[in-house]
Order: sequence, then C-alpha cells, then structure tokens
Amino acid sequence: MKVNSLKNVAGAHNDGIWAAAWAPATDSRPGLLITGSVDETVKLWRGDELECERTNTGHSLGVVAVAAHPGGRIAASTSLDSFVRVFDIDSNATVTTLEAPPSEAWLMQFDPKGELLAVAGGGSCSVKIWNTTSWKLEQSLTVPKAENGADGKAADKVGLGKFVLGVAWSMDGKNLACSTMDGTVAIFDVGKGKLIHTLEGHNMPVRSLVFSPADNHVLFTACDDKHIHMYDARSRMLVSAFSGHASWVLSVDASPEGAAIATGSSDKTVRLWDLKMRASIQTVTDHTDQVWAVAFRPSGEGSSSGRLASVSDDKSISLYEYT
Repeated sequence: MKVNSLKNVAGAHNDGIWAAAWAPATDSRPGLLITGSVDETVKLWRGDELECERTNTGHSLGVVAVAAHPGGRIAASTSLDSFVRVFDIDSNATVTTLEAPPSEAWLMQFDPKGELLAVAGGGSCSVKIWNTTSWKLEQSLTVPKAENGADGKAADKVGLGKFVLGVAWSMDGKNLACSTMDGTVAIFDVGKGKLIHTLEGHNMPVRSLVFSPADNHVLFTACDDKHIHMYDARSRMLVSAFSGHASWVLSVDASPEGAAIATGSSDKTVRLWDLKMRASIQTVTDHTDQVWAVAFRPSGEGSSSGRLASVSDDKSISLYEYT
C-alpha cells in the first residue's frame, strides 16, 4: 500500500485549514471534500479535481470541525463562535443551528445510520447527542474525573469532568469513544447512556480518534505526546503504540478497508501506517505547516483506487491516491 500525491491546492482558504471530511456520493453527484478554516468559511470541493464548488459562510469565528451525514445530503460545521451549523450540501440552505455555551462545540461525528450527531462538549466535560430528525438534544454524556484524586482521596464531586475534544462512533453505532485534554479516552454504551470504562496510556491531549472499519472494538487515537495508540476498546487493552512523528499528532483516520491508517502532525508531515506491520511505511511532506486533518474518501466512489486528503495551517489542501 502507498499514497501518491495527485494535487495540492495552495491558498485554498484565506487562513489555516483545521477540518476536513468527505461527503459521500449521491445519485446526482460524486463525493465532495468539505473543509473548514480559521477564515470562518466552509468550502466544498469536487473530489478528484479539487475544484471549489462553493463557499459557505455563516460562522463568525474560525471553523473547528466539519462532518458529513452518511447519506451525503447534509453536513455540519462547528466553530469557535459556539454554534453548530447543519446545512444542505447541495443548496447550502441551513437545516438548523445548534447553540452551545462558549468552548462547548468541538469535534463531531454522525453515527453510521445518520440518526444521531455527537458533538464533543469541550469545557462542559460532556458529549451532546442530537437527534437528526427532530434536532432535539437526546443525551448528554459526561466524562467524569477519576474517582480518586492524586492524593488518593475522593475527588471533589462538584464540577466533575474532563475537557472533551473528540468523538468517534463504532461501526455498529453502539459505542461512542470520547477523547479529552488530559489524554483519557472514555467509552460509552450509547443505548444505555452509560460509561463502560476509560482507556489509559496518553497523558496529553488526544485530538483525534477513529474506530477501525474492519472491527467494532479496535480504536486508534492521535495524541500530543507524538504517539498513536491502537486499543481494543472492549477489553481496554493497549494493542500497539506507533511512534515516528517528531511533534504532536493532530489527526488520524482509517482507510475504508481497515488495512492502514493515516496521520497528520504539527511536524508538517502526513504518515501512512501499515496495520499488519504496525509501522510507518511512508512519510509525505507536501505541507509547510502543521497538518490538522487527514480524511480517507469512503469506498464505493466509482474509482479502483482510494483517495486521501490532508489540510494544513499553510492554507493548502493535498489530495493523494491511496492504493
């Protein structure tokens, strides 16, 4: 397996690009790449050409995250303005706007069936789960602090919780993983609204995480400690730790067939990792600043080879062929 650089769009946004996600193809159009930037805009790009279809405005501060519904019709963006904007991908019409208190809307993801949208709650130490039919808040899952403090005494019960940065759904939609600023990863049973357990091993912010498409229990995490961890989220076991980046690992995504992961780092590189070898097999240096997001295109887009996109603080988008 390898990636080959296909195209790099310099100046794709007017400021650093922090977010990227693929909107699946529909009957009327191929898949689109969605990007979000500190310049307060969301842009949609034609997949293989990386030609801008449209620019969406509506946020008043930088865009933190973007997510696409699995049906390919709608998408959502979160911003430092504490709003989640849900919009129609083809018309840009606003479907709804979800308001959060300051610092309470970070990374997000639709569940595999498209029935729920999970939004990392940041300073609220929680994950908000919204029903995508009614757009009403269905659940709020709190990531608690440890039961005992550093001195072994019971933790203060007032204001319990950890700053929540990211979320990832298991492929069956039953479990939700939530990452935090202190490195803890919490695993929830969403149907029961219950914390199952936490995964330990990191001690710095985990900014990105993803479940393997090939296994409901395999979870990958990207951390400021320069490492990527591979966990069995059911048994809590740390299966493997990957190292190679020279600085913070800001993003991770899994290839559609589950044989590889890609990571982006503040060391300005994108790395491809072979999961059988459990090693980095390729380093790409297309960017001149930190890489905030990497995203594999979903399978079944009419091409014999896959696509991987990366976005950076250097205001550029890079597109790669993945084989």
